[in-house]
Amino acid sequence: MTLPLASKLLVLDDDARLRDLLRRYLSEQGFSVQVAETAPRLRELLTRERFDLIVLDIMMPQEDGLAVLKRLRSSGDTTPVLMLTAQAEVADRIAGLELGADDYLGKPFSPPELVARIQAILRRAPSLDAPGAPTLAAESVAFGQYTLDLARRTLHKQGQLCPMTAGEYGVLKVLAQHAQKTLSRDRLMELARGRELNAFDRSLDVQISRIRKLLGQDEPDAPQYVQTVRGVGYVFLVSP
Repeated sequence: MTLPLASKLLVLDDDARLRDLLRRYLSEQGFSVQVAETAPRLRELLTRERFDLIVLDIMMPQEDGLAVLKRLRSSGDTTPVLMLTAQAEVADRIAGLELGADDYLGKPFSPPELVARIQAILRRAPSLDAPGAPTLAAESVAFGQYTLDLARRTLHKQGQLCPMTAGEYGVLKVLAQHAQKTLSRDRLMELARGRELNAFDRSLDVQISRIRKLLGQDEPDAPQYVQTVRGVGYVFLVSP
């Protein structure tokens, strides 16, 4: 899928040198980039315009990235978020994913990997059709009170929109498209995010937990939709 050159990114980082590097590099890759050095500045920019993705550094003075993310999600803002974390801070990554981040990248990182992660998130992110634009071909999966619209990349419960992050959508889509088939954790991650899990990566488990909460009473010990297959992965308990 070719991404639009006008994809708008907002980068929050208190390191002036890194902000400038990211602004220049991402702009060279065809993105429209704005930067913010503090959480208040980020909020100011978000009140003025819409962004396709936020690159969010966790280690920030005063209000850190996790607090910023929590505030965004609590307000109903589902803008995709890619976190930048210290390489060793696994706890921060898990906390960010539990709060609704879509992916993370440990510092130091290579700029090409950052672009690849951004592109992967944008491909998964729900998009809004332009006014008057023709509707995409209908393709949806109905289960219980829910309808997952694969064309519009949305989830509804009895007609009401259920907000979800790009990461949650990506995992749920793959599960729904492979209903009644057990997917290994590695295969599910590859299909949903285009990359493999490493031995200590809990991001998929966090996304599954959030999807279960999104689907209501779907508890791990009594699954209605997403079942854990111990030692293997997960299976979606809905007939395709």
